[in-house]
Amino acid sequence: MRISNLKIYRVEGGGLHPVLVEVETDEGISGFGEAGVAYGYGSRATAGMLEDMAPHIMGRDPAQIRALWHDLYDHSFWAKGGGAIVFAALSAIELALWDILGKAHEMPLQELLGGSLASVIRVYANGWNHKHDDVAKWVKAAARPLADGYTSLKCYPFAHELQDGTLHHVARRMLDPDLFRRAIDRVRCLRSEVGPEVELMLDLSGGLVNDQLIRFLDICGELDITWIEEPVDPFNIEGLRYVANRSHIPIAVGERVYTRSGFRNVLDTGAVAIVMPDVANCGGIFEAVQIAGMAETYNARVAPHNCASSLCTAASLALCAAMANTMMLEVYPYFSDAEDYVQVLANPPEREIKNGTLAVSLLSGLGATIDHLAIDPFLAFDYRRDIA
Repeated sequence: MRISNLKIYRVEGGGLHPVLVEVETDEGISGFGEAGVAYGYGSRATAGMLEDMAPHIMGRDPAQIRALWHDLYDHSFWAKGGGAIVFAALSAIELALWDILGKAHEMPLQELLGGSLASVIRVYANGWNHKHDDVAKWVKAAARPLADGYTSLKCYPFAHELQDGTLHHVARRMLDPDLFRRAIDRVRCLRSEVGPEVELMLDLSGGLVNDQLIRFLDICGELDITWIEEPVDPFNIEGLRYVANRSHIPIAVGERVYTRSGFRNVLDTGAVAIVMPDVANCGGIFEAVQIAGMAETYNARVAPHNCASSLCTAASLALCAAMANTMMLEVYPYFSDAEDYVQVLANPPEREIKNGTLAVSLLSGLGATIDHLAIDPFLAFDYRRDIA
C-alpha cells in the first residue's frame, strides 16, 4: 500500500474552523485526521503547512507511521522547538495514518496501541455558559449539563463574551477590579449552585499577575476545586512552581505544550498533577501515548484537551482507552446548538454521552465515519488535482 493523495478541508461554521486532512492510498483506503486549530488564529497557516508537507509523504507506505513522523519532524527544520502550526499539521497527518492502519487491519485504534484499558471513559462538559457575561445567568446555566447527566464541569471565570460570540480571556495579565470581583462571585456562586458533589475545574487560560492570581486561588481553596488549568503563561515554567508552592489546588496544563520534550519540561517542575495533551496538536496519537507514559513516572494523570470537531473527540476517546492514567476527557456538548455548525461525522461521539460517560468505540481506525456531504464543500486542497 502506498500514499497516493492528500486532501485538506477547511471547515467553517458554528464559530469554529477545524482543518481536516484526508490521506488516500492506492488500495482505496483513506484515513482522516484533524489539526487542532479549530478556534483562534491559525487555520489558514496550518492548511498551508499541510500543503508543504504533502509532497514529502507521497508514495510512502502509510503503515510506517513512526518513520514518516520522524522524517517530517527531523527535516522540516521548524518542527524542532516548533509550535501550534507545525505540530497541528504533523498531528493531523499522523492521525490519518493510524486511521488507515486500523481500517486496513479492521481494528480500533486503541487495540493497535496495545489494547483497551477501559470500556467507558468519563467526560466533563465545557462551553455550557459561554453566552453569559454576568454572575447569575452564568451560574444558572449549569442546570443544563447537570440535567444532561454531567457530574464534572469546566468554566472560565475570567472570560467575557465578544459580540461575535467568541470568548475574550485576560488581557495584559490583569483584570480590572470589577471583573476580578465578578470572577470571585462566579466561582463562589457556582459552587453553591451545583452543590458539593459536582466536580468543578477552572480554566484561567494563561494566568494573571501574581497578586491577583494568589488572591483568587486563596478563595478557590475553600471551594473544593478539582483543578486550576493554565494558571500562568505556557512559557512561564518556573511560575508553575510558584503557584504550586502557594496553593494546594492541583494544577493542569498542556493544551499549548507540544511533544514529549515540551511535557518533560512541564513535569520536571514537580508542580503539575494533570497533563492535557491534545492529540491534534501535541504531535499525534502516539506522541500523546508517550506523554502519558512519561506522566505516569511523575505520578501525574492525563485529561486530554479536546476543543475541535467530533473527529478529534473520536481520536481522543481512543487515546483515553489506551492510557493507564486517564482521568477524564473534555467535550463541548453544545457546539451543535449553532445553526451553522458543521457536523463532520455521521456518528459523532457527543450524541452517545450518557450520565457523563462515553463508551469506547469498537469501529476500526479512529472509529469515525466521515460525513462527506458535510465536508466536501470545504475542500481547499487536493494534491492530485493541484500539484501532481
